[in-house]
Amino acid sequence: MAIPDLIKQKPYEKIEYVLRRHPLTFVPNVILFLVLMAVPVIVFLLINNLYPDMFLGDIPFVLGVLLASIFYLSIYLFFYAQFVDYYLDIWIVTNDRIIDTEQKGLFSRSTTELDLYRIQDVTANTEGMFKTLFHYGDVMISTASNNTQIIFKDVLNPNEIRERLVRMSDEDRIVHQNQKI
Repeated sequence: MAIPDLIKQKPYEKIEYVLRRHPLTFVPNVILFLVLMAVPVIVFLLINNLYPDMFLGDIPFVLGVLLASIFYLSIYLFFYAQFVDYYLDIWIVTNDRIIDTEQKGLFSRSTTELDLYRIQDVTANTEGMFKTLFHYGDVMISTASNNTQIIFKDVLNPNEIRERLVRMSDEDRIVHQNQKI
């Protein structure tokens, strides 16, 4: 997905970060997909060993193929939905604002925009062995209003991003204060 399709950049705006979740966070979905793909084969082998004459007739064979096909199509759809949710969650940080585009299912997307000078607090959170070893975690951005909070989930180098956001917020706040004077 091209960034210009997601946001309409202002003439003075420069993209600083385009953030996505760490690829390691999608590995459990891939493992689950591979395990589920093996289930019909294992079930067929078990049934074939226990009841060797069961699939000799046309009806049981066709019914088995039909059920396996429905199962495989369901697994593909589930995996595709998980991949779309993973891939289309994107956070864009410019020198003026933050754009949070979050995919919710196949047909729902939420986009939130936050001006940098409105940031009150930025917190980086890294919990767990894998997140610590592979340097990824969450970055939580809060404003003065209680209803606006953006969370960069499972991004690479959260402390570095937090420090940069605090600096950019301070710089943008100075620019906006000078414009009001």
